[in-house]
Amino acid sequence: MPNIHRRYLAEVFGTFILVFFGCGAVHAAVLLGAHQGLWQVAIVWGIAVMIACYLFGDISGAHLNPAVTVALAAWGRFSPRDVLPYILGQMVGAYLAAAALFVFFEPFLTAKELEKQVKRGEPGSEVTAMCYGEYFPNPGGFAAEKGPLDLSAFAAAQSKYSLGRAFFVELLGTAVLGLVVFGVTDPRNTAVPDRLAPVFIGLTVTVLISVIAPLTQSCFNPARDLGPRLFASMAGWGEIAWPTGEGMRFLLVYLVAPIAGALLGGGLHTLRIAHDVPPRAVS
Repeated sequence: MPNIHRRYLAEVFGTFILVFFGCGAVHAAVLLGAHQGLWQVAIVWGIAVMIACYLFGDISGAHLNPAVTVALAAWGRFSPRDVLPYILGQMVGAYLAAAALFVFFEPFLTAKELEKQVKRGEPGSEVTAMCYGEYFPNPGGFAAEKGPLDLSAFAAAQSKYSLGRAFFVELLGTAVLGLVVFGVTDPRNTAVPDRLAPVFIGLTVTVLISVIAPLTQSCFNPARDLGPRLFASMAGWGEIAWPTGEGMRFLLVYLVAPIAGALLGGGLHTLRIAHDVPPRAVS
């Protein structure tokens, strides 16, 4: 097994690729109208997962996600002593990807804010901050084509779309993802062709985003949210990147819910489904 330094770097680079392509598709869609439907953004995320897994899976396992790392450790499939280095690597990779995307797209971020008649860091600039951190409900549905974010409608929707509902959406979505990750990487599962586990994981991410993104922007991954959110807070969005007026809402939905969901999905496979899977025959 590669040493922890190589595995740490693999998590940095793998998560960088995931966030660079995934959030890059969000930037292209929000700022330039480059994608004409949610499916196009979702499939980019799925392909990014596949690429990162194939590039770095043999080095670090390509967790790319603190929720997956915690769940694998909790259910005995990963060393607990390596959890913090992996999570640190994932956060660094996500932060660096956000920084690179800012360099790429900053003129278009500014142009979008002028078009929407908002100032970065003030209420309404969620329409560009959403390229980095995530919000519920999705701010994209509350901006006129050429006008500003409808703050009153957005606030009303926030009050109606409860914390509990958003938490459950992210919990269940990540539970499905965790179940798939545990299932397709279980060596006893002969139904998965060799080396195709990243394809099934990537397609799972794609279909989950297609269903859930209009509601919570589809996190499932604390590093994907918190790394770019941290960068955005330092790049001019300030408190808009950390919606302190909502208390701990975003931390519960985008940090706690994904970790709890991955634990749930991994546990379902480990404690129930895996018991019914016969050992893989040794040729």
